[in-house]
Amino acid sequence: MNAPQVRIVPWDEDDLDLLRLLNAPEMTVHFGGPETEEKLLARHKTYCEIAGQGTGRMFKILLLPNNEVVGSVGYWDMVWQGEDVFETGWSVLPAFQGRGIATAATAKAIASAASEKKHRFIHAYPKVINPASNTICRKLGFLFMGECDFEYPIGTPIRCNDWRLELGEE
Repeated sequence: MNAPQVRIVPWDEDDLDLLRLLNAPEMTVHFGGPETEEKLLARHKTYCEIAGQGTGRMFKILLLPNNEVVGSVGYWDMVWQGEDVFETGWSVLPAFQGRGIATAATAKAIASAASEKKHRFIHAYPKVINPASNTICRKLGFLFMGECDFEYPIGTPIRCNDWRLELGEE
């Protein structure tokens, strides 16, 4: 099977409707359920401003050749076990899942993160019970570091897998 052709485009003010689609109950099963409108608007503002602040990048995913908007992918700064790293995450609309789109788009986001030469590692933290996202990490060459505990959203404990990929030297 051929990998899907995708493009990732920086998130902008016009992408709030996409964020609303990604906030649907079936899309947020592994994230504690849909966010309130207030939290969604705050997230959209963060996504629009992150690149300008130099703390990461958020993108919408376009499926070629028709430039159909099918999801989001991004990376952002975080401190993990005392080390500055990037965290990455992705989300693809249900009608487009299972086609390799998230894998292809995340590979492009990783290339963007690596080009910044800011952090040595990028991590992903899918829930232990999220086989699709864990498979994406394996396909992209992430190293499984072990299980870990997170709060997401804040106040909600979840069990995740810590996947790490070396981007190169800082």
